[in-house]
Amino acid sequence: MAKPIVPHQPVRGSDSGIPIMAAFDLLGQKWNMRILWQLNQSPMTFRQLQQACGQVAPSMLNSRIKQLKLAQLLLITEAGYELTQTGQALVTALDPLRDWSQQWSEVVQSDLAASEL
Repeated sequence: MAKPIVPHQPVRGSDSGIPIMAAFDLLGQKWNMRILWQLNQSPMTFRQLQQACGQVAPSMLNSRIKQLKLAQLLLITEAGYELTQTGQALVTALDPLRDWSQQWSEVVQSDLAASEL
């Protein structure tokens, strides 16, 4: 069974499990971000989600789904797996970080290109 990663429980980098550290630990687990991004588009069945995630093994996907369900970020409905309101709020909260990462990428790429001259 997937190890629950929840606030106020020890996580990687924080014995106290302060909420931001628990969130980063959860999001840093392999495949979790990809699953959240895919489900942000629309609900998906297990098979659809596995295909959308590419190389994820079924056992790994099942483990990550359980982990994200325990964290109350996704749920199972008749349509398949989908984000909870909390999961949707998380993806919305990450939008500024996505914008920042794009700007960061451009700065790094520009600096790398300049250093190769």
